[in-house]
Amino acid sequence: MEAVGSLGVAILLGAFFANLTGWLGARSPWYQGANALGAAIAAYASWGIGFMPFVVLEGTWCAVALLALARSRAEPGTRRRADVDSSR
Repeated sequence: MEAVGSLGVAILLGAFFANLTGWLGARSPWYQGANALGAAIAAYASWGIGFMPFVVLEGTWCAVALLALARSRAEPGTRRRADVDSSR
């Protein structure tokens, strides 16, 4: 379970690093997807060792990242309409 948890945390830290260095924007689907995946893996590993506070933390992190990912998937159409309207 330690290796699984380490993988999840590595994904989270990689996304965080990519965001801070400007490689991935905070609204990027790749950033939110990495956050969701890393948090889900870390939550699973925490569940496996019975550490419920971390399950709650990582589960919440995953849910928020999935919500942001769903919003980012809905934005492109909205953004295009806004761009068209603002260019008139």
